[in-house]
Amino acid sequence: MLHESALKVLRERPWATLSIPVWMARGKAVLKQHLAKQAQINPASLPYNEELLVWLRQQKNAGRRLVLCTAADQVIAQGIAEHLQLFDEVMASDGKTNLSGANKADALTARFAETGFVYVGNCDKDLPVWSVAHSAVVVNGASGLSDRTRAVCDIEQEFPLRPRGPLAWLRVIRAHQWLKNLLLFIPLIAAHQFSDTDTWLTLIMAFVAFSLCASAVYITNDLLDLESDRLHPRKRFRPFASGLLPAWQGVVLMPFLLLAGISAALWVNVAFLQWLALYLLLTCLYSFGLKRLMLVDCLTLAMLYTLRIIAGTAAASLELSFWLLAESVFLFLSLAFVKRYAELALQSLSGESKAHGRGYYTSDAPLIQTLGVTSGYVAVMILALYLNSEEVLELYSNPTLVWAAIPFMLFWVSWMWMQASRGNMHDDPLVFAVKDKASLLAGLGFATVLVIGSVA
Repeated sequence: MLHESALKVLRERPWATLSIPVWMARGKAVLKQHLAKQAQINPASLPYNEELLVWLRQQKNAGRRLVLCTAADQVIAQGIAEHLQLFDEVMASDGKTNLSGANKADALTARFAETGFVYVGNCDKDLPVWSVAHSAVVVNGASGLSDRTRAVCDIEQEFPLRPRGPLAWLRVIRAHQWLKNLLLFIPLIAAHQFSDTDTWLTLIMAFVAFSLCASAVYITNDLLDLESDRLHPRKRFRPFASGLLPAWQGVVLMPFLLLAGISAALWVNVAFLQWLALYLLLTCLYSFGLKRLMLVDCLTLAMLYTLRIIAGTAAASLELSFWLLAESVFLFLSLAFVKRYAELALQSLSGESKAHGRGYYTSDAPLIQTLGVTSGYVAVMILALYLNSEEVLELYSNPTLVWAAIPFMLFWVSWMWMQASRGNMHDDPLVFAVKDKASLLAGLGFATVLVIGSVA
């Protein structure tokens, strides 16, 4: 709760985080107290170990007295106790004493000197408590914790750690989202410079740099959006939101990914690094506020997609095409509206009237749909105008044949919105597209027409 309180303060009152060193200098209990007052954690949104709660209710029904004894601040602990309606008493940090480790052991020994107690814990900090307890209940313990606990007391019950494995970390860095960074290669492909090996190698390094930095951004978003994600029908299953992984591990991993990405970008060239820096700045602004502004959020998402194409142009040392830039802006604006429309439709089915953490009401969905379809068709119109330009006459040996790409684009834009309207859309339209057979076939047809138009 200390970590989550600090993250919520960082998101909602970033200026208040400047006081953290001052609070910390006065003691951890003071720090927790100030963060708890600033953060105002919603107990109903927190992830709970349901298996443990079921067992605790069974113990309570059997006549055992339950006490919530936690190092979290009293304000947070009391809120959780009131939400769960399970505990007979609450003992917590109070701004003077940090109720952890030896302090917790002393407090419980003094409080239950006559009857003794059984303690439920989950980490090595609980070993001093278990050493004075009658027995232990170990929950989500790391490797070897059970053996260390048995060395100081008997274990009454054990709830094993939920399996994590590599898949959980792949979900954290959202490796599947790296597909978006293939947009870096679009300028090279559009310029028909397929034989330039050095440029391909440069773009591969640019792809690595962008992917690492993007993963750092995804982690930051997940950490700052914990409460919103937990109220979302699908996002609540993300590793940090669900409690599968602790938030502090994301805080540690994020800067390593960011530094690795920047180092790779330095290898590419300075121009690419500058565009990557702009991407990072815009994503920070999006995370801290732009995502909660109606319409501005979708425009920002479209710009973030477009920045990948611009960065790819810089990495390959190519001239930026007006047509490619215009096509990108309107096409990705349409996809951003698809994303938001799908979220609003899903939350509307859940009975929500307002999207949590966003500037929309669920009743805005029809208008968002109209704006999105219009943007998609404008993108098709831009493609049609481009196919009649001088650039096409220079790049394609059979420009007339290339016009066959228009129906594929029209189909795909219409198909995406049809799927969104039917409630079949994934939270991310591009992830949906790479898994959707109709989208893949449309993309294959589009690419085939361009290839034939180039060589025919």
